[in-house]
Amino acid sequence: MSYKCVVCGKGPSAGKNVSHSKRATPRLFRPNLQKTKLGYVCTRCLRTQRKVERTGQK
Repeated sequence: MSYKCVVCGKGPSAGKNVSHSKRATPRLFRPNLQKTKLGYVCTRCLRTQRKVERTGQK
């Protein structure tokens, strides 16, 4: 599974874990992807899609 939203293209971004002693180690921030009929979609796009369906906007 690739960590990329099929709607907006949001993917993993890099950052650092910072411990209490301020020692920084690399890490990845991955988007919260959910499997839908479209494919893997981030939760922000799912929320926007629900809002559009509810209000009837285009």
